[in-house]
Amino acid sequence: MNQTASKETLSFEDFKTEVINDYKIATVSRECSLLGRREVLTGKAKFGIFGDGKEVPQLAMAKAFKNGDFRSGYYRDQTFMMAIGQMNIQQFFAGLYGHTDLAHDPMSAGRQMGGHFATHSLDENGNWKNLTQQKNSSADISPTAGQMPRLLGLAQASKIYRNVGGINQTNFSEKGNEVAWGTIGNASTSEGLFFETINAAGVLQVPMVMSVWDDEYGISVHAKYQTTKENISEILKGFQRDEESNGYEIMTVKGWDYPALVETYQRASQIAREEHVPVLIHVNELTQPQGHSTSGSHERYKNADRLAWEAEFDCLAQMRKWLIENSIATAEEIEAIDTQAKKDVLEGKKAAWNAFVEPIKAEQQELVSLLNSIASSSDNKVFIEKYANDLASLKEPIRKDIITTARKVLRLIVNEKGRAQLSAWITAYTEKIQPKFSSHLFSQSDKNVLSVAEVLPKYDETSEEVDARLVLRNNFDSIFEKHPETLIFGEDSGNIGDVNQGLEGMQEKYGEFRVADAGIREATILGQGIGMAMRGLRPIAEIQYLDYLLYAIQIMSDDLATLQYRTSGRQKAPLIIRTRGHRLEGIWHSGSPMGMIINAIRGIHVLVPRNMTKAAGFYNTLLETDEPALLVECLNGYRLKEKMPTNLGEFKTPIGVVETIKQGHDITLVSYGSTLRLVEQAAKELLEIGIDAEIIDIQSLLPFDVNHDIVKSLAKTNRLLVIDEDVPGGASAFILQQIIDEQKGYKFLDSNPETLAAKAHRPAYGTDGDYFSKPSVEDIFEKVYSMMNEVNPSKYPSLY
Repeated sequence: MNQTASKETLSFEDFKTEVINDYKIATVSRECSLLGRREVLTGKAKFGIFGDGKEVPQLAMAKAFKNGDFRSGYYRDQTFMMAIGQMNIQQFFAGLYGHTDLAHDPMSAGRQMGGHFATHSLDENGNWKNLTQQKNSSADISPTAGQMPRLLGLAQASKIYRNVGGINQTNFSEKGNEVAWGTIGNASTSEGLFFETINAAGVLQVPMVMSVWDDEYGISVHAKYQTTKENISEILKGFQRDEESNGYEIMTVKGWDYPALVETYQRASQIAREEHVPVLIHVNELTQPQGHSTSGSHERYKNADRLAWEAEFDCLAQMRKWLIENSIATAEEIEAIDTQAKKDVLEGKKAAWNAFVEPIKAEQQELVSLLNSIASSSDNKVFIEKYANDLASLKEPIRKDIITTARKVLRLIVNEKGRAQLSAWITAYTEKIQPKFSSHLFSQSDKNVLSVAEVLPKYDETSEEVDARLVLRNNFDSIFEKHPETLIFGEDSGNIGDVNQGLEGMQEKYGEFRVADAGIREATILGQGIGMAMRGLRPIAEIQYLDYLLYAIQIMSDDLATLQYRTSGRQKAPLIIRTRGHRLEGIWHSGSPMGMIINAIRGIHVLVPRNMTKAAGFYNTLLETDEPALLVECLNGYRLKEKMPTNLGEFKTPIGVVETIKQGHDITLVSYGSTLRLVEQAAKELLEIGIDAEIIDIQSLLPFDVNHDIVKSLAKTNRLLVIDEDVPGGASAFILQQIIDEQKGYKFLDSNPETLAAKAHRPAYGTDGDYFSKPSVEDIFEKVYSMMNEVNPSKYPSLY
C-alpha cells in the first residue's frame, strides 16, 4: 500500500486493489474530520482543525515517501499520516480529546491539539531508534510557516551524510538518500520563514520536496490579499533551475487529479532523492469543506458560486468519479466503502473516548469514596457530601473537576482528623498526574546535562598565555577531530574562521560541509541546526551577535525549546547555538536581552561563560549530552590572555553549577559574563576600604545553581547584590527569584537584597555610551557601599 508503485509494474488487479485502498484511507480520513468537528461542537473536545479537502494529494505524497524520509508539515496532514501507517482512527480521536497516554496519543500525549503529528525517533529511555527503518515525521507546531526552517535542516542532513566521510550513519541515513517533505497552506507562504527557507534550500541544493496545499484562502482571507498574482508557483518561477544554474524543480498539479498527483510526486521524489535538488509542488484547486477550523464556518466568507465549485471539485468527489469512469470501482462498491468508513470511524471514536474517560472515572470514584468516608465523622458532613455528590454526578469528568473538589474540601477539614488522609491523597494524586502535563521539558535520559561531571583544564610548564580566541579555536579543532558528526555553520564562520577568528583555519582543515558559511538568515541557520540534530548529527549553529538572535527567537521558542516536551520525550534535537554578546559598542552589538531570552526558551539551556576556557569546556560538555543549549561568548574577551590547556577537547565545564571566584564575608556579589571583570575590579577597590565581598559567577542561567551554592554564601555574608547588564527587571529579576524564592535565601539576609542592572534603554555608542548605559566599576562600588552604609553608617558614611 505504501511503497512506490507504478501501473507498469503492477497487474491491473493489483493496481485496482491499491487504488481502492487509497480511496478507503481518504474516506476514513474525511469521516474523521466530519465526526471530529461534531465532537468539538458537542463539547467533548476543545478545538478541531482538520485535513478535509486535502486527502488525495496526501495519498500521492505518501506513495512516494520511503523509510528514512522525514516530514515537516502543518496541521492538515492527517490523511498522509494514516497512509504511511503512523496513525489510526482511535489515535486520531485520542489526540482530539487530549489523551495524556502516549500509548493512545503517540503524537504528543495530549500536549498539542489534534492535527499535530509526530513519530517516535527515541525509545522510552531517550535512545535513538533506527530512523532508516521507519517513516518519520518531525513534531508539528502551530505557528504558520514555523515548520519551514526545521525542514531545511532535515533535508541538509542527507546532504551531509552523502558527502562527509567518517560519520557513523547507523540508525540515521542510507548514504544520504532520504528526502525531507514539507507541507504548508498557500496563505502561510506569505510568511518570511517560507521565503527564507525556500531561498536557503535553493542555495544549499538539498533533497527537499515542498508541497503547497492551495485552497485559495487563509482562514477567511482570499489569495488576492495573500500572494502576488494569487499564485505562489508563478512568482517563484525565478527559482526554476536550468542548464546554467542551480535552483528548484517547480511543478504544479490539480489537487483533485489522482493519477496526475501520483505521477507528480513520483517524479519529485526521484529528482530530490537522486540529484539532491529541491522541488516545489504547487497543489492547486483544493477545497476546505468545513472551513478553517471549528471556530467558525466558511459559509460566512465564500459565495454561492465558490461553494458550488467546491462541492463539485472536492478531491474525494473527483476521485469517486475517476474510479467509476475507469472501471476501477462501481458506484455500489464506493457506497459500501463510504458506509464502512462511517462505521469504522464511529467505532474508533467510541473506543478512543472510552479509553480517555475510563481512567478519569476511576479516579473520580476513588475520591468520591474517600470524601464520603471523611464526611461520616466530620462537622462539615453536609457540605462534604454535597461536594462528593456533585462530583459523582458528572458523567464525563475531567481531572480538573477531581482535584478542584479535593482541594476545596481540604479547606473545610483543616482542623479535623480527616485532613491528613485527604492531604496525602491530593499529594499522591498530584505526583501521579502532574508529570502527564509537565514531564520532559528537559531530557530525562542518562545523557542529560546534569549527568556530565566536571573535568578541569590541565596546564603544564609549556602552557602559554595566548589570545583567548586561540583556546576556542584549538578546542574546536579537537572537537572536530574527535566527533566527525559535529559541524558548524553561520555568517562568516567558514572562510575567514568567524569574525573573531575562533574558527581560524578550520574550514581549510575539515572542509566546507563541516565548517560552512551561511547567508544572512538567522531563522534558517537555527532551522538547519534543529533539523540536522533531529537526524543524529551534532550541529553548532552560529548567530553572529546575541542581538541577532531576535530573528530566530520564534523558532527557538516554539520549536526547539518545546520539542522534547511536545513529544513527551520521543524526539530530540541536541543543537548547540553559538553566539557572542554583552558589552561592546552601540545599540546593535552590545545588547544583553537575557531576561527576554531565558523566559522565551525554557527547554533550552542558557550558558554564559566569563571567558573562552569556560566556553570551550561548555562545548565539550554539551557534546556528551542530548539537550539543546545557547552559549553566549563574551564579545570583548577574544583578545584577552588565557592559558592554553593541555587537555583540549576533554575538559568540561559543569552545567548548572556556579563558581565562587573570590571568597569574602561582608556581601555576596552575583553576576556572569563580561560584567564579572568589573565586579572583580570593584571588589578590589572595596577591599581597600575594608569591605570584603564574595564573588560568584553564575555560569549557567538555565539551569540555575542546581547545588544551591549561592544561598550557602548568603548564610555567611547575609547580604546580596545581583549585578546584570540586562535592563532593570530583566535577568536580574529571574536571578533574584531563584535565590530568594526557590533557594529560600531570604532566611539569611540582614539587608534588603538588591539588583544593579543597565539602564532601561539600549546601550549608546562608544566608551562613554557603555559607561553611562551599563553598570560601571563605580556603580558597583557605590551600590555595595550604600548597602554597607545602612549596616554601619559611622564606618561607611553616606557618599551623597
